Amino acid sequence: MLKQLYIKNFTLIDELNIELCPGFSVITGETGAGKSIILGAIALLLGQRADSKTIKQGADRCIIEAHFDLTRYQLKSFFDENDIDYDAADCIIRRELTAAGKSRAFVNDTPVALSLLKELGDMLVDVHSQHQNLLLGKQDFQLEVIDTIAHNQEALDDYQQTYTAYHEKQRQLQELQEEMERNRQNLDFMQFQYEELANAQLTEDEQEELEQQRDTMTHSEDIKTALYTIQNHLSADEQGILSQLRKSLSAIHTITSVYPTSEEWTERMESCQIELKDIAQDVEARLEDIDFDPSELERINQRLDKLYDLQKKYHVETIAELIQQRDELKRQLNQIENSDEALATLQDDLNALRKQCQQQAGSLTTMRQQAAKEIERQMRERLVPLGMPNVRFEVKVNKTDLNKNGQDDIAFLFSANTSSPLQPISHVASGGEIARVMLSLKAMISGAVKLPTIIFDEIDTGVSGKIAERMAEIMQEMGANDRQVISITHLPQIAALGTTHYRVSKEETATGTTSQMQMLSPDERIHEIAQMLSGSDISAAAIQNAKELLKL
Repeated sequence: MLKQLYIKNFTLIDELNIELCPGFSVITGETGAGKSIILGAIALLLGQRADSKTIKQGADRCIIEAHFDLTRYQLKSFFDENDIDYDAADCIIRRELTAAGKSRAFVNDTPVALSLLKELGDMLVDVHSQHQNLLLGKQDFQLEVIDTIAHNQEALDDYQQTYTAYHEKQRQLQELQEEMERNRQNLDFMQFQYEELANAQLTEDEQEELEQQRDTMTHSEDIKTALYTIQNHLSADEQGILSQLRKSLSAIHTITSVYPTSEEWTERMESCQIELKDIAQDVEARLEDIDFDPSELERINQRLDKLYDLQKKYHVETIAELIQQRDELKRQLNQIENSDEALATLQDDLNALRKQCQQQAGSLTTMRQQAAKEIERQMRERLVPLGMPNVRFEVKVNKTDLNKNGQDDIAFLFSANTSSPLQPISHVASGGEIARVMLSLKAMISGAVKLPTIIFDEIDTGVSGKIAERMAEIMQEMGANDRQVISITHLPQIAALGTTHYRVSKEETATGTTSQMQMLSPDERIHEIAQMLSGSDISAAAIQNAKELLKL
């Protein structure tokens, strides 16, 4: 229930802080006084997108804040799931909008995304404005009504989960069929490419090794000359480094007993001798390996040319990428070979999911057909007292193709009298009839869903007199059932039946026009209803009539 509403710097409102009461409340005021502004502020609070133009001229920001009592509604799980502090007795929702266009939203001082604010708002307040009457002709709205009365949310969730899997399997099947068709068209070319790459007998490091062999063979004379020079410097009989090193070691050995420092040199020179001797042996062995073989060089170049041509042809830069393409072609060829089996498996899965969808959709249809009968019964009971004694209201549940909501096409058919055939309600109902039908639907839905607050914005359009009074009684009944019902009205018959009465007025000040809202005292209420009855010149008869409406 909405306990308190605070608005600051929103369009014509400087500052408004008003307490709202449980039960059935009414809001009245002259046209243009600002009732729509109050609704606009509440809409922003419930997650509607903001426009910085709604900030009062001259202000840098506007603030809209509401306090809700949620003690009678099981909403704790929503707060827990979204990691928001939960205070059932005082849930605070705040929306701030700056002149720079920045918007922030808070629930119990926790910043929240606009989508989350809207999700919570949908659970707290239902605002029925005049444009919502247009929903009556929408199939989605009619389906939502019947599902609400059917209490089939769990079954609908289960069906939609299955339908999503079914839809996904359809997509996979279509993609496989399209891929199979493309592959079959390219089968010969793919087979040729695979055989070409497979016959090339590719190995990942081959190219680097061949390029090294080619470079070595091409420069074999230079390499042999260099290696011979190295061998000669290391191993020559008298002048070679190893020979000189042996002589140096012999000289050191003669002085180690009298010059201990030389022992360290001995160890280091012996280590060098071992290393240099090993190098000399390696160089000698390599000299024997280096040889120029024209036929081998030609073979290497031909193989490299083949590898380079394959890389250019397949638009890659490495052998590894060629191998990857070969393996991918093999996979695709295997898939083509096994595609019929894969297609049959997918088709079997699709058929099983379709059967499951049909079974679950059939259960939904049964539940909706039962709900349709209940809706027809309740709507007649509610509409007859609203001045339609011969009303006929029928809910048609027709079978259609499987879709995200099942396989039902819903149509609300209506006739206000026995002489007219049943037709879709949006085609034949007048404005006043639609208002009464919508109020009856809302009353019925509110009995099925515990929505804390319902706001009617001029639901009384097109009605008057006794019918308006009966509509007020329906809203009274709704407000008496652990609900808060607020009606914005121009009719004294409805205003008189509100438990609490608020008036919105407009005032010219030195800083411009401002809108205000106040709770009326009993005397002020008599005066307001009398004015609604007789206009600005309030007569004694209007005062008496107002008292009679208020049952005073």
